[in-house]
Amino acid sequence: MNLTGMSFEELMDEAYDMPGGKAKLELLEQAVRVADAAGDLDQGFEARSEIVETGSFHGYPMKALVAFSWQLGQYDKNPDRFDSFTLLWSYKWVLDRITSFPEISRVQIENLLEDMKIRFAAEGYSSRSYHYYRAHIFAEFGELDNSQAEWDIVQAMDLDEMSDCPACEQNRLVEFLAKRGDDEGTVKAAEPILKGKMSCGEVPHVTISKVLFPLLRLGRQQEADKLQKKGFKLVKGNRDFLYHQGEHIGYLTLTDPIKALEVFEEYIASSLDHENPVDRMIFNAYTAKLFRKLAGESIRFQVKLPAGHPCEHQSGEVTLLAKHFQQDALATAEKLDKRNGNDYYTALLQRL
Repeated sequence: MNLTGMSFEELMDEAYDMPGGKAKLELLEQAVRVADAAGDLDQGFEARSEIVETGSFHGYPMKALVAFSWQLGQYDKNPDRFDSFTLLWSYKWVLDRITSFPEISRVQIENLLEDMKIRFAAEGYSSRSYHYYRAHIFAEFGELDNSQAEWDIVQAMDLDEMSDCPACEQNRLVEFLAKRGDDEGTVKAAEPILKGKMSCGEVPHVTISKVLFPLLRLGRQQEADKLQKKGFKLVKGNRDFLYHQGEHIGYLTLTDPIKALEVFEEYIASSLDHENPVDRMIFNAYTAKLFRKLAGESIRFQVKLPAGHPCEHQSGEVTLLAKHFQQDALATAEKLDKRNGNDYYTALLQRL
């Protein structure tokens, strides 16, 4: 498609009709260029709002962050010109993924949290979302006791208009309990989601992979196997679920390694240009475990790798593939730990 001759309206109409993904982002980025060239702030804001949402939920969080930063700057210059509710709601999407980038310092992340708190208060919202995202960010830093303290505050406060939906909040609790290694607590917290009493756009999609390992350790493999099949259908085809696709590889490595290899081959291409370092790290870590498992099998594997992959000519050497993906994952873990000031992620990968 030749985008250069299209007007802003034509580009946006085309983008609104497309599913989320790279092609839609290309249209939206061209719409931004057209708007900026014309000096039209309203059009620039509109197109960037779509970039923030599309990037946040389709594996391009850095594009979302850049677009949101521009919006925030323009809003501060023209606070009466733009919709504050939409802007503040998308602030949460940015904070949801901000810790994934080791080049963004703790000070910068903490400053964003404080900025969100001030902006929410100025619009009449409570500090509940602030504490909710502090709980999330502390958990992503690997500071689980600090995260628990924030959770205690959150659970004592009433919901407001800026609170996530009940299904999203329950899923976030499931994720936290899984990080703590509380298998029974994780499964119990997930029950209302797994029984269909809570759901939303990404729940139970992102919840199911969190209970697979706990169920397996609790001796409930038959239940876990059924959930794995259901959960994988839900995350199939969406690059935003790379982390969870990696968890499916990890579970299948223990229960059906040949199927795990099929999942890897399906998603290795989309992992290569995925913008979220943590998602890639988890995908690569579970992949390394898979190839170590396959290295112990008596048959020889010929792994399907995309053209241009660094190991393209070593596709039959699963031991070398295991080393490659392990080193890739550890490199990211070390950067995150250096930023966070602990060894949480390197220890996590060692446990995997």
